[in-house]
Amino acid sequence: MYIGVDCGTQSTKVVVVDVEGGTILAEASRPHSLIEGDHGRREQDPGEWVTALRGALGEALGLAAIDPLAIRAIGVSGQQHGLVALDDSGEPVYPAKLWCDTETAAHNAALVEQLGGEAGCLDKLGLVLQTGYTASKLAWLREREPAAYRRIASLLLPHDYLNFWLTGERVTEAGDASGTGYFDTRARTWREDVFAAIAPELDPARVLPRIIEASEPAGMLRPALARELGLSPEVLVSSGGGDNMLGAIGTGNITPGLITMSLGTSGTLCAYSPAPVIADSAMVANFCSSTGGWLPLICTMNVTSATTRVRELFGLDLATFGERIASAPVGAEGVTALPFFNGERVPMLPEATASFLGLSGANVTQANLCRAVMEGATFGLRYGLDLFGSLAEGASQIRLIGGGAKSPVWRQMVADVTATPVICPEVTDAAALGAALQAAWCHQHAHGVTLEALCARLVHLDAGSLAEPEPGAVAAYREVYARYHQALAERHALAP
Repeated sequence: MYIGVDCGTQSTKVVVVDVEGGTILAEASRPHSLIEGDHGRREQDPGEWVTALRGALGEALGLAAIDPLAIRAIGVSGQQHGLVALDDSGEPVYPAKLWCDTETAAHNAALVEQLGGEAGCLDKLGLVLQTGYTASKLAWLREREPAAYRRIASLLLPHDYLNFWLTGERVTEAGDASGTGYFDTRARTWREDVFAAIAPELDPARVLPRIIEASEPAGMLRPALARELGLSPEVLVSSGGGDNMLGAIGTGNITPGLITMSLGTSGTLCAYSPAPVIADSAMVANFCSSTGGWLPLICTMNVTSATTRVRELFGLDLATFGERIASAPVGAEGVTALPFFNGERVPMLPEATASFLGLSGANVTQANLCRAVMEGATFGLRYGLDLFGSLAEGASQIRLIGGGAKSPVWRQMVADVTATPVICPEVTDAAALGAALQAAWCHQHAHGVTLEALCARLVHLDAGSLAEPEPGAVAAYREVYARYHQALAERHALAP
């Protein structure tokens, strides 16, 4: 039996997987709170992740009704980019600044300029720094919280921190490290000269975690923790990875030809590549995968975070929200939403705010506003898909995951907006499943078990979720998507 953990923005989820039987035995989750402030501040207390993991793990093991000593390995997926800075005793010196924190936009712009602009970033890192990445958060901490900065002994990412709590080891792997902004995504190693430009007082050999291969263990479960949790001290903890990388594994996206789209708090698109990719657009990140390859990726900041704000504003439950959207026509009778409540990464508008455009006395209805915000979130992902260029050409299918994937109306909207068939895996919270699959691979690959074989056994598609593009809606959305581009041009001076 294997355990998969996904530490996301809103909660930590745990699944217990029987790999030989090809089944998920149990799942559980616990919520996190978010520290929000002016100027785009988004932070969390890493201690909440540990508390949530303890609670969800205990519940999942109880629901699985198995002997806990049957657990062989644990894999951890974590929200990418978060800055977890620890002191000599392993305690955070400051709350973790998250992927969705845009308070550091000015620091990111300064770093990009310092590294020689987009061309310099591509040359040194294989990608262009974005506000969400870890680098600008570290630069912000250095400037704004110097007392905390001076206490730094270790710099980890969220999944690295949970691995550290589980094993006592400070390690990372190339997939999650790709999003730090001081990692060469082609050579798969720390770029110490870039790190020195960000944090000249810190010794990278001392504060940065050791890089391991995706198939390597981070370590073994700490004996005292194993006793506390009722698990064997022989439990292996795999390298783990970022939630996008583990989500790709959980959808079977480990070979070329598929697109994984996540409708979570944020939105992501990724496509596997066996070699590094330098895309035409700086918004396509040449991340490594957590399987030994590469995972070119695009991330938008406002998906279910945007739809939830509008849904809760109207006091609607999920079912009623879906009914309102289904009752409104394609294009929401002329209402266009630019749902940039958290700023935006794609298109690159870190300091943007949300807008509803085209409002009139005739179209200001609850249904139109609900549909417009969902369409706006989907258009952001379509904008990203267009930037993929040849990476997306010939993709026969979009595999949809995340909380939004559970909505039939949203699945159909994605199919119509992208003109591509959409289907969900049976497990739409794919990052936790991907973490369990990677744990099994790490535990068994020495005996010849491949990740492809494990995905074939555990990743099942839900035929009932299939959404085929409807020709009439596809044609209508061409015009509505053009209106979205025009709104970007008028509101944010982006080329239509």
